Amino acid sequence: MKDPQNNTAAGLPEKDIFKRLKSGEPVYATDPGYDKINETVAGTLRLSQQLNSSAHIKDVRHFLSEITGNTIDESTTVFPPFYTNFGKFTVIGKNVFINHACSFLDMGGITVEDHVMIGPKVNLITENHPVNPNERRALITKPITIRKGAWIGAGATVLPGVTVGENAIVAAGAVVSRDVPADTIVGGIPAKTIRKINHENI
Repeated sequence: MKDPQNNTAAGLPEKDIFKRLKSGEPVYATDPGYDKINETVAGTLRLSQQLNSSAHIKDVRHFLSEITGNTIDESTTVFPPFYTNFGKFTVIGKNVFINHACSFLDMGGITVEDHVMIGPKVNLITENHPVNPNERRALITKPITIRKGAWIGAGATVLPGVTVGENAIVAAGAVVSRDVPADTIVGGIPAKTIRKINHENI
């Protein structure tokens, strides 16, 4: 198995574990500072229980703000249950609607811009593992960005490193493995272009 990065042992300053996560380099559970990730996950799990037992949207916003470390705007609606394993690398804009039972695995960073609509059971996955079985326990991340006005249909999955362009639509059940251009409808597994959105005919 490949030795995990250990800057301290090499006589180099220890690189912040959260910066390493967002940089996309392999991160191992044995790396210095990984305990900070575990602490964040534990706190997120605790807050997620409170979020998912909330009876009011304002309470959901409150707990999600605690999880992400960013204030969720009053114009944004998130229906519980909502699942995230980390939460600190999620940014959600204004006038966003997130339906029931969505999962945000955000160790690589998830940005949801203003006026985005996300259907039920959507998965945004920023985390992956190496193909090599000897290195597969390593965590490799790439960010996801959902641009302004995009609509992600029910049950769709967006994979690491994908940007969904402004006003684009991802059809229900699609698996998106590459960037979606603005004003484009995609669908299928893997997702492919269905057609462009003509604003003049809307």
